[in-house]
Amino acid sequence: MKRAMPFGEQVDVSSDESSSSDGDDHKAESEQMSNNIAVDQVVEELVSEDALLRRARMYQEYMQLVPIPTQTHSTIPCISWAGLAASIKKLYGQPLHYLTNLCMKQRDQMRVGADDEVDPLEMLIHPTKAESSIWLMEEVHRRTSSPHYLAKLWLADPMYHVYIDPIFPKLQNPSK
Repeated sequence: MKRAMPFGEQVDVSSDESSSSDGDDHKAESEQMSNNIAVDQVVEELVSEDALLRRARMYQEYMQLVPIPTQTHSTIPCISWAGLAASIKKLYGQPLHYLTNLCMKQRDQMRVGADDEVDPLEMLIHPTKAESSIWLMEEVHRRTSSPHYLAKLWLADPMYHVYIDPIFPKLQNPSK
């Protein structure tokens, strides 16, 4: 019969050493499982990165096919940048680029805490100038954005699809 160890005595417990071969087997099995999980995670990340890159390429190619309007319809009253962007999408029946949508959100956030935060945007910037700045930004994003950059942003933001417009206009000339 084994005697119990006194309560106050310290015991050195090391996870590296095992007193039986059964413990060694368990340790090896545990390490193998963690290695498999790590490899599976890396493979899954690579697959998702590859899938996002393909999706970003397709998105960028599509956005390059959507023509930028050459003439404005009329002056669009606007309270915020996001509101102006939403009006533009509805009026012209076309999406705005993911990066443009992000910029509109950021521009509205920049106004938070400013002295003129509660003033409608149209009181600060003429609506025609505001709309023109959006179309200029849109042209830059459509023509110069890298699919790699988009994929990197999308990978970092699991909610990226919120800023991709579900509007698909009928294109005049679908081939470049």
